Amino acid sequence: MAKGKSGRKRINLALQGGGAHGAFTWGVLERFLQDPDLEICGISGTSAGALNGAALKAGFVAGGAEGARENLAWLWRQVSGVADLRLQSWMAPFGIAAVSQALEYSWPVAIGDAVSNVTSPYVYGPFYRNPLTDIVSQMDYDHVCNGVAPLLYICATRVRNGKIRVFSGDEIGPEAIMASACLPTVFQAVEMHDAETGQTEAFWDGGYTGNPALFPLFGKGLPDDIVVININPLERHDLPRTPKQIQNRINEISFNSSLLRELRAIEFVQRLIDSGRVPEGAMRRVRVHMVADDALMEKLSVATKLVPLPAVIATLYEAGQSAADRFLEMHKDKIGVESSVDLPEMFG
Repeated sequence: MAKGKSGRKRINLALQGGGAHGAFTWGVLERFLQDPDLEICGISGTSAGALNGAALKAGFVAGGAEGARENLAWLWRQVSGVADLRLQSWMAPFGIAAVSQALEYSWPVAIGDAVSNVTSPYVYGPFYRNPLTDIVSQMDYDHVCNGVAPLLYICATRVRNGKIRVFSGDEIGPEAIMASACLPTVFQAVEMHDAETGQTEAFWDGGYTGNPALFPLFGKGLPDDIVVININPLERHDLPRTPKQIQNRINEISFNSSLLRELRAIEFVQRLIDSGRVPEGAMRRVRVHMVADDALMEKLSVATKLVPLPAVIATLYEAGQSAADRFLEMHKDKIGVESSVDLPEMFG
């Protein structure tokens, strides 16, 4: 069904992880929440996408679209430590590349990289504390876990067997969100009881197995349109040559691989339906859309993911709003009708 009872276009959101680059997603969500034609029914999020999804859900349950916008703004104030990001809005995209490069080769980041390569997060012993604790502990989980739309799914990776773990409903708490954002070279694994296995399990970042997972959004009652908000560049045209560039591209490829596998599976099902080998209606015809700004993301690096500079966050937020405006102008009419992403061309 293309539209709900209100006549609005029903969509699911798939929110990628990428540290502070998730501010781009914030900008996209801000614009979507302002559009009266859109109805957000389901959200699947990983890492920064999990934080954005939880903030949106809690705010929406408490106060509708305006409540969701306010809660997202609160989240990113916590991340950046700046009361008003508009004070930093003077930074243009051409300046962000210089900031990224300066940060990437700065002494603090270089030392941090060196330390993470030769030491473990466990060396801190009793002094260790996950830096996200203060943020996620302030979220209202009565609202985050509420069973009304938008339904929320959060992805993490179970360390013991390397399988994806999708948390939903009452399973979502501070530990699940921190697990979804747990880079193992930076943070200690998040250990908690896992209702699926009946034992205490350790979890790492969900990006390794689902960034984000799309299959939770195939559930009964959810629409067939999935809008992926992509913050890891699918393509980089320049060959990485320096150690930092190579490591950054390895990170992007590994964190995009699970998403690309699911998109390829969707494309395969579409071909089966189109060829008549699978009867229409026997399998879901998922319509895929994507909001991204690869040109901007190519100017950034893993350093700007890990260090939440207020000026970079402000630039990403504004870029997200602009990308959402472009998407809505070009593709809103396709929601409920057809994919705006050409999957056969992507995998041809």
